[in-house]
Amino acid sequence: MRIGELSERTGTSRRLLRYYEEQGLIVSQRCENGYRSYDESSVDRVGQVRGLLDAGLPTRIIKQILPCLDKPRVIHFRDATPEMLALLEHERDRMTERANFLLRNRDAISAYLDEVRANAGAPR
Repeated sequence: MRIGELSERTGTSRRLLRYYEEQGLIVSQRCENGYRSYDESSVDRVGQVRGLLDAGLPTRIIKQILPCLDKPRVIHFRDATPEMLALLEHERDRMTERANFLLRNRDAISAYLDEVRANAGAPR
């Protein structure tokens, strides 16, 4: 698929897709006319990249862990340094904290909506 289709399917701008490619986060093949061509797996890869960026991970870390995400639960870091492991642990803990915060907010909004709906028929 060409970059426009990938952009539409992922909700990611063409400019951002080019940046991801520049950073080595996604790859494309070049057609004879010079256009980029992406395979179907690029849709999932862009989703992974966006999710990790949304979680606050920098692209340099994302680039290192993306190969590990191709096969869930099978992670091989031959050159993992203690610093890298500590950084990943910190990021994981930060993501967990953020996820818990988002879940609490979701639950609070759900409770509010339930209350409003329950009282929607009651006189004011």
